Amino acid sequence: MTDHLESGHDKAAVAILGLGPMGRVLAEVYVDRGHPTTVWNRTAAKAGPLVARGARLAASVDEAVAAADVTIVCLNDYASTARVLRPVGEGLRGRTVVNLTSGTPSEARETAAWMGERGARYLDGAIMVPPPLVGEPGSVFLYSGPREVFDEHRATLTGVGDPRYLGTSAELAVLYNTGLLEMMYATMNGWLHATALIDAADLPVGDFAELAFGWFVPMMFGPSTAGLAAALAEGSYPGDLGTLEMNVNALEHITRTSVEQGVPAEQPRLMLEIAERAVAQGRGGENYLAVYEVFKKRAADAGHPASSMSR
Repeated sequence: MTDHLESGHDKAAVAILGLGPMGRVLAEVYVDRGHPTTVWNRTAAKAGPLVARGARLAASVDEAVAAADVTIVCLNDYASTARVLRPVGEGLRGRTVVNLTSGTPSEARETAAWMGERGARYLDGAIMVPPPLVGEPGSVFLYSGPREVFDEHRATLTGVGDPRYLGTSAELAVLYNTGLLEMMYATMNGWLHATALIDAADLPVGDFAELAFGWFVPMMFGPSTAGLAAALAEGSYPGDLGTLEMNVNALEHITRTSVEQGVPAEQPRLMLEIAERAVAQGRGGENYLAVYEVFKKRAADAGHPASSMSR
């Protein structure tokens, strides 16, 4: 639906459902960039500052959806999305809904199917920045679903960030989001644990942080990174420059040092256990990337059908 564009407005009308920290910022950015913006929240009082800014408060979800070319859902989870949109029923037919809530791939698939049954034009999405960075250069948003829906509303989606289209399968956005967040949390926890080791020795953590990030970023994300994915795809992990057994030795040292310094050792112990599992599979002479084989999904062994996601 492009009612507002067809009636002469320069920018698509947007509805934001959910005014938590992220939903509020999305609404602010759209208002500030000239989009007719309707907002709805279970607690209507939260909309006060947005109304003062130029947004319109809808009395119901039905009213918000009917007012918009694009309805953006920004709630806690997919269950909340279902509860909020279920009463709209046939009011969703022909409407574009972009869901930016968090969940799992199966929830994304189920929601896409539910939307399709009601005739909605549905994109699933994920926001990859905190609220203060929404609308700023480099703020990445992930989207998946019908390509034609994404293309039609690309300009509107670009209003709040850099839209990255991943493919037609609804679950792609949430799956990529999950993978990226896992990288973030694993990296952050590694740094926090390492900093605790330094702090336990009464050394300045600021000095360590400067050294750590100056070393870590170019080592992990330098030119050689381009070849890592190819190695994983090929299952090729030559150990000529360093073996998994050597890395097991390093992980043992990290674990023992943690115990000696009085820092909880569960995290390095888990990394050691995973590396040892790869060695037990006969991969001790390969490089550390061989740990990937421990993580890889084996759909047949797990009794699950292989995924059929479309790019």
